Amino acid sequence: MPLSPEEPQITEMAQGPRATPAGARIAQTPRPVPGPRPAAPPRPGRPGPARPAPPVQRTRETAPAAPVAAPAPAATPQIQLIPASPDGALDAAEEAVDLLLDSGRNPGEVLVITTGEAHPWAAHELSFGDASYWAQHDAGDDVFYADAAVAARAASRPVVVVAVNGGAESAAATALSAAHGRAGALLIVCGDPQCVNSVLGAGV
Repeated sequence: MPLSPEEPQITEMAQGPRATPAGARIAQTPRPVPGPRPAAPPRPGRPGPARPAPPVQRTRETAPAAPVAAPAPAATPQIQLIPASPDGALDAAEEAVDLLLDSGRNPGEVLVITTGEAHPWAAHELSFGDASYWAQHDAGDDVFYADAAVAARAASRPVVVVAVNGGAESAAATALSAAHGRAGALLIVCGDPQCVNSVLGAGV
């Protein structure tokens, strides 16, 4: 007799939990349906602030484009040697400039550097002071003449002409080094080939 009352108790306990989840399942089905629907309005608000993020990525993508263009002007200029004595180097440089302008070069694209006596134009402009002299350089609308001592201050130009018209060998080395670093496409050197080659061979 004691066995029979235990069996119905087990059966009732087994049926009890089964009946409870069944009722809970029916109640849970309608709840999730209305739940996500009211939560939908905040979602469209989230994409709004995310829109400014793409422009930041575009800026980052454009930034690397600048360095890519920078190496282009770093190409080694073509070097042309015009044999001339120290006394005739300045005249040879003037002839080279005339040929460049006749071939269609813009005067503002040409820089002339002297190693010895300053070019008459540079001496004349410097008589009005450094400010006036360098203002002409910054304007960039005419051929600019500079001494080797101040050539490092001159900006790069497509064509640089060097007149090795005297001065110490160190002045020639300074002028050629400055000219080589500032010539974008063409470097013309007017002077004694032996002197020029020895300076260029020193690693200019």
